[in-house]
Amino acid sequence: MYMKRLCGVLVTGVLAAGLAACSSEPGKPGTAAGDGRYTIGVANFLLSGPYFSGMDKAIAAQAKKKGNIDVISTDANGDAAKLASNVEDLLSKNVDAVIISGGPLESAPAALNAIKAAGKPVVLVDRKFQTGEYTSWIGPDNEAIGRQDGEFIAEKLPSGGKVAIIKGGPADNSIGLARTNGVKSVLQGKPSITLVEAPDFGNWGSDGGLSVMESLLATNADVDAVFCENDAMCLGAQRAIADAGKSKQVIIAGVDGQAEALKAILDGTNYAVTGLNDADIIGGMGLDRAVEILSGATVEKDTVVPSPRVTKENAAQYYDPNGAF
Repeated sequence: MYMKRLCGVLVTGVLAAGLAACSSEPGKPGTAAGDGRYTIGVANFLLSGPYFSGMDKAIAAQAKKKGNIDVISTDANGDAAKLASNVEDLLSKNVDAVIISGGPLESAPAALNAIKAAGKPVVLVDRKFQTGEYTSWIGPDNEAIGRQDGEFIAEKLPSGGKVAIIKGGPADNSIGLARTNGVKSVLQGKPSITLVEAPDFGNWGSDGGLSVMESLLATNADVDAVFCENDAMCLGAQRAIADAGKSKQVIIAGVDGQAEALKAILDGTNYAVTGLNDADIIGGMGLDRAVEILSGATVEKDTVVPSPRVTKENAAQYYDPNGAF
């Protein structure tokens, strides 16, 4: 078993054994069917990105591993109204609990209100909404991940240099903002470092990262490093940097721990660092958390999942070519 998988199992086991904090709105435990099975609905805001599709697959894989859990998964295709409609549909199917993977959505009041009215528990994975009541959330400290990347870049540029930042969008996205603010908190105080923020968003995808990086290089040919708010954009940026013949000049720092990024780090390319925010681990923990709640366990309201810095020295511990993400 790969270390990344083992990490998820160990973290989940420790949490299940030792959690003591109680949710203020724990929800009503569902009643398992006569055969001891639970049905859990998964409301995805969008599945178009590799991180979010990986999350969905990880939830399904963990349910299959348990053997007594049925999963009904939906995709709102980035439409908040559709997410609310999907949640209503899941509730009409009498699911025992709902897991919401909100992607870049900041809040989902209609969905959360419907779940509360139905007396069902709801677990948020990765994205913690800014408003509304939920039973439990599992995700990363995004600002801390950004600080890690900023510290790494500072170590690699002891004499200073120009650092480009590629944002996912939109401008008020709290996850991306936290990551970028983390980087800035480290690098802005260094007089030898110049920060250049791309004016356009990479839209969290490889093609967007490629396009934005091409534009950045056209106006900032002397860039020494690039930070992207997720790995997918950085993988596109890496292609643009290679096409420009600057792979030896520009180091790359990302976030998430996407398998392709980990492989690039492991291979010693200019993709030098990422912060682990693994969809496989968080998705599996989210499914486990829902089952714990349904079983009557007292669980943490908010669980911050560790996000270690991944470089060539430790990438082999986390790289799983067979993972969902």
